[in-house]
Amino acid sequence: MTALIAIIIAYLLGSISTAIVASKLFKTADPRTEGSGNAGATNVLRIAGKQQAAIVLAGDLLKGVIAVWIGHLFHLHGFILGLVAFAAVVGHVFPLYFGFKGGKGVATAIGVVLGLSLISGILMAAVWGAIAFTLRYASLASIIAVILAPVFLLIFAKAAFFFPTALIAALVVWKHKENMTRLQNKTESKIA
Repeated sequence: MTALIAIIIAYLLGSISTAIVASKLFKTADPRTEGSGNAGATNVLRIAGKQQAAIVLAGDLLKGVIAVWIGHLFHLHGFILGLVAFAAVVGHVFPLYFGFKGGKGVATAIGVVLGLSLISGILMAAVWGAIAFTLRYASLASIIAVILAPVFLLIFAKAAFFFPTALIAALVVWKHKENMTRLQNKTESKIA
């Protein structure tokens, strides 16, 4: 029962779209209708600038970390704790409060991985940063970072985290399917 409660809390926490909330607070364009139409930090960077994007990034990371910490408070471990992490990312991608139209889940995925294993989360963020800042493609950085996350957790944490984080990776990669097509066609937008 406590596992189900923690999973529901994680989903509801993940459903708080920092990008949408920030756009309302700062009276900037709704990221779901401007730019790429994605409620995430990269799109907010493009349509509202660095300061608001940093707030969105921090909020999305934090809700992932907090969701996993709540799982720890419920004394959850292994596979079930991994499902709590997955629920937070599902909440971000399909937010209950915003018509199930959210972001692609990358920052929240990094947040949950940080909550599951600090070293794995740091490595995931480092991979994202290295690719994003050298090649200037946030989407490519995101895809590679989430694919490597289950491997990092397998090496540095628990094997039980592998399957739930593989589900997270599959969801995030699926959300990037249009980006992958643009990357192949060499029409993907770079980070400015």
